[in-house]
Amino acid sequence: MDALKTIAEDSVKKELPSFGIGDTVKVDVNIREGDRERIQVFEGTVIARKGSGVSETFTVRRVSYGVGVERVFPIHSPNIKGVTVVRKGKVRRAKLYFLRGRVGKAAKVKELIG
Repeated sequence: MDALKTIAEDSVKKELPSFGIGDTVKVDVNIREGDRERIQVFEGTVIARKGSGVSETFTVRRVSYGVGVERVFPIHSPNIKGVTVVRKGKVRRAKLYFLRGRVGKAAKVKELIG
């Protein structure tokens, strides 16, 4: 078990972005297409955070052309170049899966002021 911990410590990012459930974030993802690389930005609401340590992930949801799109990102992945918080959300749940069934203004999260 000690060997696993040492390997895990090497791949853990030192500076973690500070965001929570309900926040609207922009995730900069490194995309490889053949021999070329580019940065793609995925903006949406964080609806879940799971796990701990190296295996910690977060789920981001957005509606694109009327279709709900969700992506799960590992926090410590080397393909994640950055996470910027666009706005803070005020929520009272740990998982916002109920947003999947909502449409329009009902799917919005209130903004945290202050």
